[in-house]
Order: sequence, then structure tokens, then C-alpha cells
Amino acid sequence: MARIILILLGAVLVNNFVLRYFLGICPFLGVTGRVSSAIAMGFSVTFVMTLTAAIVWPINHFIIQGLHLPFLEYVSDILVIASLVQIIEMFVRKTSPALYRALGIYLPLITTNCSILFLALFIPLRKYSFLDSIVFGFGAGIGFTFVMLMMSAIREELDFAEVPKSLRGAPITLITAGLLALVFMGFTGLLGSA
Repeated sequence: MARIILILLGAVLVNNFVLRYFLGICPFLGVTGRVSSAIAMGFSVTFVMTLTAAIVWPINHFIIQGLHLPFLEYVSDILVIASLVQIIEMFVRKTSPALYRALGIYLPLITTNCSILFLALFIPLRKYSFLDSIVFGFGAGIGFTFVMLMMSAIREELDFAEVPKSLRGAPITLITAGLLALVFMGFTGLLGSA
């Protein structure tokens, strides 16, 4: 049980994909203008990451490694991710057209979100068990959602702040992202690299 908690907290805080590995920066900077969009994107990515971990592990373990076909790992990972994103996109389009329009191009871009591919490739490298993989995928998604929510809340507050003209827009957003990354670096060493 302690190992599961370490993997979860490690994925959320210590090894956060966005602020430690700088993966998934496109939606991090593009969708965090509003809290509602950031939460929706974060939940979508969490869903895709969790299911990707649950599907990729047996494929890698039983098919790729079992049949000695390592050259198919990237292809199988991308097919799993693309399929899951298509399911999410159809669901969001059907249930919430307004949210679908708000997320715009960033929703189908989850397919090319490097953090999800990194997750799929990282699981066999760390030799996680099936349960460890699911917890790692869920934790990575929660960590992604957490930083998306923090960044969007800060950006909404910055709309009312007196930001110097030369720093408005992208410059203050990048400075804020850098400061958040420094804050998350403070968690390094707390849990190791679970």
C-alpha cells in the first residue's frame, strides 16, 4: 500500500509531467485562460492517461514482450492513445457542445500530447506492475489537472492585476509557469522517484 501511495504522490508532485519534465506544455499554456476549460482538459487528459496505462501494460507485457516485438511498442501506444482520444472527443461533442467549442483544437491534440506518450513509454522502463501502472497513470493525470487548475486560477487573477504592459500576455504566463516549476522543484527528494 505504501508503494502505491508513493507512486501516486510521486506522479502528482515530485515527478509532475508538466512542471518537471515540461511535457504537455501546449495545452498547459493554451487552455489555462479559464478555469472551466482547464478543468475539462485536465479531466480528459486524466481519463486518457489512466486508461492508456491500463491498456498499454497488458499489450506491452503479453504481446510486445511476450512475442519479442519491441519495434511495435510505439505504434501500439499511439494507436491506444488515438483511440481513447477519439472516444473522449465524441463524448464531449455529444454531451457538451459548448465545452467542445471552448476546448477547440486542444481536445484532438490530446492525441499528440507528449505527456501521454511519455507515460506509455515510461511504464515498461520502470517495470511497474499492472496496478502500479494504473496508479501512475491516474497520478500523472491528477498532477496534470492540478497544475492546469493552478495556472488557470493564477491567469484569471492576472486579468485583474496591474501587469506592466511589456509583460502582459505570454511573458507573464511564461514567468508564472517558471515560478510554478520552481515551487514544484521543492518537492524533489521528498518521495524519491517512485
